[in-house]
Amino acid sequence: MKLKIDDLRNSQDELNQRIFALHNRSYDDSINDRLLALLTELGELANETRCFKYWSEKEASSTNKILEEYSDGLHFLISAGIDLDDESETIESITEFRDLTEQFLTTFEVFCNLTKHYDLDHYHKAFANYLGLADILGFEEEQLRKHYLAKNRKNHKRQDEHY
Repeated sequence: MKLKIDDLRNSQDELNQRIFALHNRSYDDSINDRLLALLTELGELANETRCFKYWSEKEASSTNKILEEYSDGLHFLISAGIDLDDESETIESITEFRDLTEQFLTTFEVFCNLTKHYDLDHYHKAFANYLGLADILGFEEEQLRKHYLAKNRKNHKRQDEHY
């Protein structure tokens, strides 16, 4: 899968600038917070898929809930790309495994590498592996874009409501 992100970057920057102004923050002083949020969102996504919960018979969350969680991760990944002056129009997925748990483990690893080596090479690998999760989950580009934009609107509304 290839995900077109150049227009999403503008939406994300607008949201970030609004949040930074309201909370007296900036890209530079929020990098670590946003990277921790990215790792947290990846864990929340894994939890909604329940792919690792071999001990439980409970089904995965709804596709819409999983897409919403996935969109949260996209927000923080796109934000990192803004930090790093990424100018990519699209990002192409890397699906290293067909097993969702293994893909999550690899994605956690490359996300952790991004926190240690905050550069474009590590960013692209992290984003590509994250898109690999979407491949395995059977998501299409248009679904990801639609849910990202819906979550972006929701995040703006949250700021209106002093979330």
